[in-house]
Amino acid sequence: MKKLIVITGPTASGKTSLSIELARFYNSEIISADSRQFYRKMNIGTAKPSVTELKTITHHFIDSLNISENYNIGKYEVDALKLLEELFKKHDVVFLTGGSGLYINAICSGIDELPESTEKFRIELTNQLNSRGIESLQQKLKEVDPEYYSQTDINNPHRLIRALEIWMATGRKVSELRTNKKKERNFIIKKIGLKVDRSELYDRINKRVDEMIEKGLVHEAEQLLPFKNENALQTVGYKEIFSYLDKTLSLEDAIDLIKQNTRNYAKRQMTWFRKDTEIHWFNPTDLEGMRLFIEE
Repeated sequence: MKKLIVITGPTASGKTSLSIELARFYNSEIISADSRQFYRKMNIGTAKPSVTELKTITHHFIDSLNISENYNIGKYEVDALKLLEELFKKHDVVFLTGGSGLYINAICSGIDELPESTEKFRIELTNQLNSRGIESLQQKLKEVDPEYYSQTDINNPHRLIRALEIWMATGRKVSELRTNKKKERNFIIKKIGLKVDRSELYDRINKRVDEMIEKGLVHEAEQLLPFKNENALQTVGYKEIFSYLDKTLSLEDAIDLIKQNTRNYAKRQMTWFRKDTEIHWFNPTDLEGMRLFIEE
């Protein structure tokens, strides 16, 4: 039976290089489950694979969308499953890699059908975002649905607005509406999690942010300024540099804030992943152990 190998873990744990190494070993291809890497022109701030890495192994969904293009997890589930059907015609093993737990779940388990969007509340929440900032939405979601707050990307205003919109329209929490009823898939799913000591992970995060600055993150953000209000750019790495470009933060403070917010994001990722009992955890250097796990 065909196998989908999921490689996940917190940001900066080494998922990209490892998935490329394993995909090369199995002569396979990689599907991205990093929703930020879907968008073109967002290269440095999302730590996309390099041009060389992308040439080495075929990647799917990376650079597949324009920044202003609307895309959601429901569309991703449909598109990725259709792609997998084609990939399994030529590969026995395919890799899915990324740190977006919701997107991984969409492929492995499917997503629940949530209530239709309600324009009245969406407009009200969007106005609140524009007038009072994303922090006001974060605080409200923490109050009304702390479970979903701990799992989702709280720096993504689209997800905040959607969750609050559902609560305002139905009086029910997103965490309650999830049935967690797993959809059947016609392939085997094996999940590999990369386990890195917390102090080492934080050191990796700090170094990676410094490398992003050296590679030209500020210049990249300058080029993206006309799109700064697009949903795709409401994310760690760009928001802080936009604040620097708006002269509300010094560059030093913006860099420190990126590091802090990225560490916080990694904590939330691990909270999510620890709840998934199907994940088998490995040291990123244990290639032999991972290959044995894949083949057993």
